[in-house]
Amino acid sequence: MQIRDLPYSDPGDPDVRSGPRFLFWLGRNQLAGQLKSLAWGLLHHCAIAGLPLAVGLAVQAVIDRSGRGLATAGVLLVVLGILIAVGDTMLHRTAVTNWITAAARVQQLLARRTAELGSALTRRVAAGEVVAVSTGDVEKIGWFVEALSRFVAAATALVLICVGLVLYLPSLGVLVAIATPVLALAVLPLLPRATRRADQQREKAGRATELASDTVAGLRVLRGIGGEELFLDRYRRASQEVRRAAVRSARMWALISAVQVFLPGVLLISLVWYGATLARDGRIDVGQLVTVYSAATLMLFPLRNVEEIAMAYSFSRPSAQRAVRVLSLRRSTRPPTAGATTPRGDLYDPVTGLMAPQGLFTAVVCGDPDEAGRLAERLGGHAEPDEGTGPVPSVLLGGVPLDELPLDSARAAVLVQDKDPVLLSGTLRELMDVPSSGGVTAEDALDAARCGDVLDALAQASVDEDGDPMNTRITERGRSLSGGQRQRLALARSLVTDPETLVLDEPTSAVDSHTEARVAAGVEKLRRGRTTVAFASSPLLLDLADRVVLLHGGTVVAAGTHRRLLRDEPRYRAVVTRETEDEAAAPAAAPDKTPVIGGLRPGRTVEEIEEKA
Repeated sequence: MQIRDLPYSDPGDPDVRSGPRFLFWLGRNQLAGQLKSLAWGLLHHCAIAGLPLAVGLAVQAVIDRSGRGLATAGVLLVVLGILIAVGDTMLHRTAVTNWITAAARVQQLLARRTAELGSALTRRVAAGEVVAVSTGDVEKIGWFVEALSRFVAAATALVLICVGLVLYLPSLGVLVAIATPVLALAVLPLLPRATRRADQQREKAGRATELASDTVAGLRVLRGIGGEELFLDRYRRASQEVRRAAVRSARMWALISAVQVFLPGVLLISLVWYGATLARDGRIDVGQLVTVYSAATLMLFPLRNVEEIAMAYSFSRPSAQRAVRVLSLRRSTRPPTAGATTPRGDLYDPVTGLMAPQGLFTAVVCGDPDEAGRLAERLGGHAEPDEGTGPVPSVLLGGVPLDELPLDSARAAVLVQDKDPVLLSGTLRELMDVPSSGGVTAEDALDAARCGDVLDALAQASVDEDGDPMNTRITERGRSLSGGQRQRLALARSLVTDPETLVLDEPTSAVDSHTEARVAAGVEKLRRGRTTVAFASSPLLLDLADRVVLLHGGTVVAAGTHRRLLRDEPRYRAVVTRETEDEAAAPAAAPDKTPVIGGLRPGRTVEEIEEKA
């Protein structure tokens, strides 16, 4: 795989049993690139190892006053210089290619898993961790693959050089061959502690990144409550913890580097002392001593790759573990049924007994927001397995389990808009350019969501001469808009997709009561004849629903129209009108005969109405 061939047509099915296994799988899939790096690395290192031989021949030729021998040594040095340049260039080229292609493979795997999980990803993994994995961790994993390319070549070259020295001059070659593995393995006792300190540094850095991400996301709220200094102080403390951890980690790596400088120095001093003794006694030539000494000196260069691979593995192993945590997440669906088509019909949840008839507007009232959120996820086919009871029964659409549908068919059949939808950066036209049936235009969806004031504000901010709001750029997560404006734009985006079944979780929670009534009427009109499920407790929206369902204790306990439930069901009345226990008990003794208008009894104060809205 070359860089020009990216992206991969299929990045593969990774081994996510552990971080080291994932790294091994990644290296195995980069085998062709690793072999290329090995070949060029051997050429590079072996050419460097040949320099001492040429230098030794030159020294001996000078001693023997042989012009022919000196010319031969000169030609050999030129050839070796060319081979070193070519080998080093190609080694760097292939190693960096391995780095980039490995990082690209991991990026594609993460992107594919993110697309499969959708909004469920950030509910199972912290947003800061997802950012860390997709940026810094990918680079560290690629670094390990690149370092592995050069380490294998360096280790092979060391073995060949040691064997060559033993054959060339056994009296000194054996000393070098014995000392080389000692030099390479001397730092191993220090690596576990260095790795632990590096892990602590990255853990603290990850927490600081997550804190920064959360702070930036909530900056508007923090400014509103005056909490900027509080969170800034927290981030300062987190940053100082990262700094201290980084210093402790750097000390260990400095010690490892010192060991790798000290021990080779001891070897060279011993080699010179012993070799000089042998040369004085006439047992070896001066040229042979220079050759072995030069070879031992140049061996220190490939030995550096041992330290690098240790550092690369130390940094990439926790990064791979975090990547594995994301890649191991699965959408809780069974294998798709062959030839499956998008079903139509009633939406039924066997866990709660919720039934949303086809073509009707069904409102769900639930006093527990968390329970409502879990049910909304389940209706969209995103239910998570329960560790105690096993897989959650699938929601049925027209009698067909959603879990048995292919992912694209399931999402085309049922679309869930979260309570806190996200607006990506881009123009309004790009925001509304989503997969859809084509039955609803962007203009109709924006009108139904009552986005007129949003369009006016975007028109004023438009850089076009005609002031077209559709070409106005919206900042990341829609931070330039108010909460109500963001919510209505997200609702319009959901409406334009025109799915068979649309599930809305509190679609009007961030707007005032006047706008809420208009939005509810617009949604009801646009979705007429299509299945719509809305989780809400607002009487303005409930009164427009064809059918209202009360969820209590995880089970449907009542169903009917808003007005009938308000009159006959105390638990429903307690949630919708926020009555106290005494108020809820009063109708049982003396039923309230006062007419109900829009879900509110006359006589309630303006403050109560505004609080409810």
